[in-house]
Amino acid sequence: MVTSPAPTPVSPAAPASPRAPRRFRPTLWPTVVTTIVIGLLLALGAWQLNRMAWKQGLITALEERRGQPAVELPATIDDAEAWRYRNVTVTGTFRHEDEIHIIAYSPAAKQGYQIVTPMVRADGTTVLVNRGWVPLESRDAASRPDSLAAGTVTVTGMARPGWPQGYFVPDNSPATNTWFWGDLPAMAVAAHAPDALPLFVEADKTPNPGGLPIGGQSVINLRNDHLQYAITWFALAIGVFGVYFAYHFRPDEPKTP
Repeated sequence: MVTSPAPTPVSPAAPASPRAPRRFRPTLWPTVVTTIVIGLLLALGAWQLNRMAWKQGLITALEERRGQPAVELPATIDDAEAWRYRNVTVTGTFRHEDEIHIIAYSPAAKQGYQIVTPMVRADGTTVLVNRGWVPLESRDAASRPDSLAAGTVTVTGMARPGWPQGYFVPDNSPATNTWFWGDLPAMAVAAHAPDALPLFVEADKTPNPGGLPIGGQSVINLRNDHLQYAITWFALAIGVFGVYFAYHFRPDEPKTP
């Protein structure tokens, strides 16, 4: 006769111990540091919102300027920024022997130069006119004799001040007439026009004799990404507070009998 083993008695499960209640218990130095960090992040976010409003106002003003008809550039200009991106006309005689060559790319990403030529007006003032782009092989003015407009000419274009050197932009080389950024005072000296007006006139798309230089090279790209930056700073502030709160949301310490 086969007998089955007696079943093993099962002990009753121990009752689950109650979880200790949790509460927010901040400590001194983490609170001080977190307050400073969050304050800085909120300040950066607010600054970006102010920048966003400023940039939008600038974009609106520039769009209005670009929509206005061209006006004759005056003999003197005290505030070049007030003329930024204004449509203007200038009339005078080009001094081609003092051309300035700025390394630039065409819209088709072909390397070449923008040709900046001093224009002497009837009142004796000089304006640096960016006549447009030429390919590398047409850098020498002698290679494009048809482009050397003689006599009195009128140019319509966009006014703009010089622009600063970027982080990765090489230094200009006045000795070799090779320029990478818009150092207008230095260009004026190199072009034997130290008293030139404090802005460039960038010619429009009106064709030049012989087809070169190719005008209409002005590019206006004012990005307004400040809202995204502001959201980033505010999100970081919320994240820092979340970490701070989680760190200090602790179980109550058991009371000593």
